Amino acid sequence: MTIMTPLHPEASLSLALAVIASSSAPVVLLDGNLCVIATSVSFSNAFLIAPEAAVARPFAQIGDGAWNVPQLSVLLEATAAGMADVHGYEMDLKRPGQDTRRLVLSAQKLDYADSGEVRLLLTVADVTDARIAEKVKDDLLRDKANLLQEVQHRVANSLQIIASILMQSARKVQSEETRTQLKSAHSRVMSVAAVQQQLSASSAGDVALRSYFEQLCKSLGASMIYDPDQLSIVVNVDKTVTKANISVSLGLVVTELVINALKHAFPDQRQGKITVDYYAEGKDWTLAVSDDGVGMPTHADGAKPGLGTGIVEALSNQLAADITVADANSGTRVSISHRDDAVPADQPEAV
Repeated sequence: MTIMTPLHPEASLSLALAVIASSSAPVVLLDGNLCVIATSVSFSNAFLIAPEAAVARPFAQIGDGAWNVPQLSVLLEATAAGMADVHGYEMDLKRPGQDTRRLVLSAQKLDYADSGEVRLLLTVADVTDARIAEKVKDDLLRDKANLLQEVQHRVANSLQIIASILMQSARKVQSEETRTQLKSAHSRVMSVAAVQQQLSASSAGDVALRSYFEQLCKSLGASMIYDPDQLSIVVNVDKTVTKANISVSLGLVVTELVINALKHAFPDQRQGKITVDYYAEGKDWTLAVSDDGVGMPTHADGAKPGLGTGIVEALSNQLAADITVADANSGTRVSISHRDDAVPADQPEAV
């Protein structure tokens, strides 16, 4: 068993001086009266204070008084009295003819076992360059966020213009088939425009599905339902918030299914209702669009897959979701369901 013999106070001081002298960090050793006992070479080089000009002088007087900061002096006095330690104290070092430097200081009282002498070890870190880099980074992020928001506004406005041109063209053409295709294109553009508006209002770049779907269905109803008393669209969505790319895919699915229901479920000015449901549990979620219209065709050849069907299938595959089409009362219900055992890169998350 090795017995450690306590060092004599003079030996302890010599050791401390040797450690400070060899330190690569700016370090100052102070006595109980806050006078300088020793400084490291790095401290002298960093702050242009020769060791012989600092030793035995009050710390507040070195460097032509640049270190004379009343609050720092109070903290060092409290540390010397054993009442506190200085951790991460920040100050600006201002010297004539030189740039202001931002410093972080820490101090602690050293324990000398058999000596009544007080010693403080003060370390100094110059964080000026790091703070400047942080500010530059913050400014760049802020400029990027402002630019992104401006782009989102411009994209949304451009989509609104395109949608308006499509609707005006639909009103002018004579062909009913062409008019229907233009209206469908208008609704698809409005689907993307709706998510752009949600992104413009979101600081995190995420989209709340409830408000997005409500706005989307309101737009679809305004462009395709001539009599709101005859047909209506109801939205039942939980509090899910998801990433923009996922919300665009979900919104396009809703657009296609609602358009399909409006085109086929209510012939001969039949009254009815379309319901959009979305709910999530963990990473599992289900999106469903149902109607109380005439229901599915009784013969297989009565249902001809179109562009909308292909779009829904492609988007469902992208979302790793399964499509289910079933009778719902007197109408039709189309469900797009995702289960966590087949997770693509990004998924909606319920909050």
